[in-house]
Amino acid sequence: MKVGLNTDSLGALSLDDMLDVAARLGLDAVEFPTGAWSPAPHVDLERLNESGAARRELLAQVADRGLEISALTCNGNQLDPASGGAHDRVVRETIALAPQLGVERVILMSGCPSGPGDRWANWITVAWPPEAAEVLRWQWDEVVIPYWRGLVSHARSCGVERLCIEMHGQQVVYNVPTLLRLRDAVGPVVGANYDPSHLMWMGADPIAAIDALGDAIYHVHAKDTRIEPSVALRSRLETAPHADERSWNYVTLGHGHDAEFWREFCAALRQAGYDDVLSIEHEDQTMDPVEAVTESVELLRRVTAGQLV
Repeated sequence: MKVGLNTDSLGALSLDDMLDVAARLGLDAVEFPTGAWSPAPHVDLERLNESGAARRELLAQVADRGLEISALTCNGNQLDPASGGAHDRVVRETIALAPQLGVERVILMSGCPSGPGDRWANWITVAWPPEAAEVLRWQWDEVVIPYWRGLVSHARSCGVERLCIEMHGQQVVYNVPTLLRLRDAVGPVVGANYDPSHLMWMGADPIAAIDALGDAIYHVHAKDTRIEPSVALRSRLETAPHADERSWNYVTLGHGHDAEFWREFCAALRQAGYDDVLSIEHEDQTMDPVEAVTESVELLRRVTAGQLV
């Protein structure tokens, strides 16, 4: 395994300072968010698409630290009635940029449309009452599958063969069955950016999910979730802000699941055929980002001892 970093984890640092930290920690790769929900603090998507000199400069800055770029990330909701157009432009421009940087993988979310005629995205999570199932059918048949067939065609025309979907709440693809449903509908260009932290709070088994996804795992985020005591009353359906008492929180690796879990997690990935980057994504609001990333790197090095490329 290699250890990498989603660079938004150190978004308060300049590009050079962030890369210096990555090099000091002995990381193998970095993953650059390019826009949509990310402020993209380290890259200018438009400039990189327009300027070969800008691309060469970025690649040199990365290579000079002994790093590579594992993926470009453009997480947003490109199917949202309000913001979808802007997010879709980021997605398509990111896909166009990836091969110009020698990057094979683009990470994104599936998107979540509204219901027919609605103003806001509508994440359907129950089959009853009957109108919920009808909205879900309409979303998939009329919006999701046609959009993704077109996006896969665009990716192939740009030379990108791996679109890595992050299974996430408030998205039509949020678990293994929905990821595989979309993959079956549009082909193997679609795979998973496998982030176990989302499955953790939704109550799925992150190890079983690896077995089920198998060679559909194209990239991996290393991020942890802690289930809090208040889940006993609140359930895992959580709308409270992260600063408030919640039933679950994203935490630094090892603060939700212990080292033995992460050792089993990495072993399961290898068994499934994935021997590539574990990209740390820091979203723990209780820890200093550099300290949290350092602690995460140390844990991954311990649990993958003897397995690192």
